[in-house]
Amino acid sequence: MTTLYNPLINGFHPDPSVVAVDGVYYLATSTFEYLPGIPIHRSTDFETWELIGHVATRPGQLGVEEVPTAGGAWAPTIRHRDGVFHLVITDAMGRGMLHFTATDAAGPWSDGDLILKADGSESVDGIDPDIAWDSDGNVYITFSGLILGGENVGQHLGIQQVKVDLDRHLALEEPRSLWSGTGGQFPEAPHLYDVDGRWYLMIAEGGTERGHGISIARGDSPEGPFETAPHNPLVSARSTIRPVQNTGHGDLVIGPDGDWLCVLLGVRPRSMTRAFSALGRETFVTPVRWEDDGWPAIDPVLLNPRPGTRVEVDFAPDRALDGEWIAVRSLPADHADLSARPGWLTLRAEGSTLDDAHPVFVGRRQEHLTSAVTVTVDASAGVGGLAVRYDERFHVEVEAGGGEVVGRAVLGGLVQEWRAPYGGGVLDLHLESRGPEPTPGFPRTSDVFHLGFTPAGGERVELAEVDGRFLSSETTESFTGRVLGVYAADGELAVRRWIAEGDDD
Repeated sequence: MTTLYNPLINGFHPDPSVVAVDGVYYLATSTFEYLPGIPIHRSTDFETWELIGHVATRPGQLGVEEVPTAGGAWAPTIRHRDGVFHLVITDAMGRGMLHFTATDAAGPWSDGDLILKADGSESVDGIDPDIAWDSDGNVYITFSGLILGGENVGQHLGIQQVKVDLDRHLALEEPRSLWSGTGGQFPEAPHLYDVDGRWYLMIAEGGTERGHGISIARGDSPEGPFETAPHNPLVSARSTIRPVQNTGHGDLVIGPDGDWLCVLLGVRPRSMTRAFSALGRETFVTPVRWEDDGWPAIDPVLLNPRPGTRVEVDFAPDRALDGEWIAVRSLPADHADLSARPGWLTLRAEGSTLDDAHPVFVGRRQEHLTSAVTVTVDASAGVGGLAVRYDERFHVEVEAGGGEVVGRAVLGGLVQEWRAPYGGGVLDLHLESRGPEPTPGFPRTSDVFHLGFTPAGGERVELAEVDGRFLSSETTESFTGRVLGVYAADGELAVRRWIAEGDDD
């Protein structure tokens, strides 16, 4: 029997979509302004998942270089037909609504074709596209009608649909309105399913925060009309004490045991009022049951974390960075030089800092609620260090160079620093996320960052502690999550070793 771990994919992996092909499962998630874009995870048992590649690995596939924070790759749908994988997504405030194809989900994927309006003038205006085919081969793109540009920016038109000529990537009609839920805000994340000759339209509504949920309707055609299920929302954690909140934005699939499953996003909030989600939106899974009346029922999401992990990364000129490394509006290879100093990763500053939209920064997602990262660096030729980042306005770092080590917290325009002398050479930088110490009453934070360093041959120096609530999705209002990485702010920073440990106790 399949063990359902939750989170299914730890850390910043929102908006999951899944497809089964010949007993193998492929799962895609959103990446927003980070590259490589749109990771693809694979599993044969729904328990162990492997990152096999990304959709966007080349310049130009996603136009995220200049998107504002929270723009970029929003909410993919992955499907398979006639030997070809199809993925549709909105590159929000970037290229627009896109269709990618590949014969192997690991890639390479196509450059991405815009799905154009019926007049061919520009991309269909909307987010969270779904792709489905009827028995006659008609192609339907169903999407959430959020307008992202122009004079009507921010207007929401509900769930919409167009038939598309997929050879020309051209809508064959003006968008039609479909069933848009039960009245919750931001109807989004539509997916169409043909189940035993009836078409089911599943959507998210209520907003991607605490009101999030999944609702469903059905009809005899992918175009509707649709009948509302009598027991919507199918799943929601709103107004509950469940440890997994914000559950919604789901996709259905038949699991390895022949039972239906729903992959969906959620968060793991902590603190006295369970108000702060350190890691942002993660991927979860829960069973689905089909009732006698032909409607699905989705179980509440149960927390079942995997054991902790330890990741050690060493660098070599003949070994590329693995796929877990990501960068902001650029590819990791744009910054990481593995050849200049064999055995080291060298970063060269480009006049930006972590306060800027284009930092020289490469990182990996924080995957566990408790996390400790140590990097060995040489800052004798520059200034840089180890950071945890939500965006350019919210980050915490330990920085070496210029004769000192600086602990720094940048929190929505407020900056605090702690300093200690540094004589140059190689040292270890430490950035740890720990649960709060027991105190009378209830804990009033999600976690606490501990910033420190260890000079070569010396003892560890503790620089500062920073309240982790300030780097949570609720405080930052971010669609992403914590990314831990190394950066250069001036000159060169050389990194010899990366060690990350974590668990979810």
